[in-house]
Amino acid sequence: MSADTDLFHDTEAVLLTADPVGKANASITLYQSWSALTEPERDRVLAGESVSSVRVMRAPGRPQLPELVEAHQLPRRGLGSVAGRTALVHSLAHIEFNAINLALDAVYRFRGMPTSYVTDWLKVASDEGQHFLLLNDRLAELDSHYGAMSAHDGLWDMARRTDHDVLVRMALVPRILEARGLDVAPPMIAKLQQLKDEATAAILQRIYTDEITHVEVGNRWFRYVCEQRSLDGTAVFRDLLKGENSAYLRSPYNREARLQAGFNEQELALIQEMELEYKQARQN
Repeated sequence: MSADTDLFHDTEAVLLTADPVGKANASITLYQSWSALTEPERDRVLAGESVSSVRVMRAPGRPQLPELVEAHQLPRRGLGSVAGRTALVHSLAHIEFNAINLALDAVYRFRGMPTSYVTDWLKVASDEGQHFLLLNDRLAELDSHYGAMSAHDGLWDMARRTDHDVLVRMALVPRILEARGLDVAPPMIAKLQQLKDEATAAILQRIYTDEITHVEVGNRWFRYVCEQRSLDGTAVFRDLLKGENSAYLRSPYNREARLQAGFNEQELALIQEMELEYKQARQN
């Protein structure tokens, strides 16, 4: 990559890559190439004219399989069997594949953000690519492969719903959807260790550690945009969580990890309050 590179064209090419392993490796390479540039070179890349305009993507590049179904149609399996653990690894691989697309889309779609924003999200995409490759290899060890089971499109659906505003994207994807992983990962890791599946547990531990930093990136840029627009971040967050968006909130919450990822006490209290409001509204 050079200072004459059209980064957005290159990012779009990775987004449109359908092969999962190819996309994962390309996301890693894209970040490595970006990292090789000096800060002034990165600034020049972003200041240059892009030949690619932002397109509305109904879906990024992805393989024909897995078949995408509604979340409630997916079978529930316990971790006590190899089949159940294989299903978990497949589900996580699908999440990480979509997370690559989400991180790249944050770069591709929301232009005019600071250079450090681009660096942050290219790094996140690279991390997600590494996570996918680890899970893909684990599926092979379990005599399976990505696409062998059905999956749902909830993550990219949220990308479509937030493609109009970087503020909304930062609020609802890293701070709500990705932060959910901070809550569920530790007990899952403990269960896998109890079942002597150390290989899968180690991968989840790596993902969990990285996801704390990814949620922190989302928190930081959410606050940046709020400050740029002279908005009260807590009030904005509450407004965005009203209604169906609160359906994504599920207690118990990993308070320690969420604080480490940049949430504050006021926001944690707000999340619990909005979850309760949503439950009460559903009962009435």
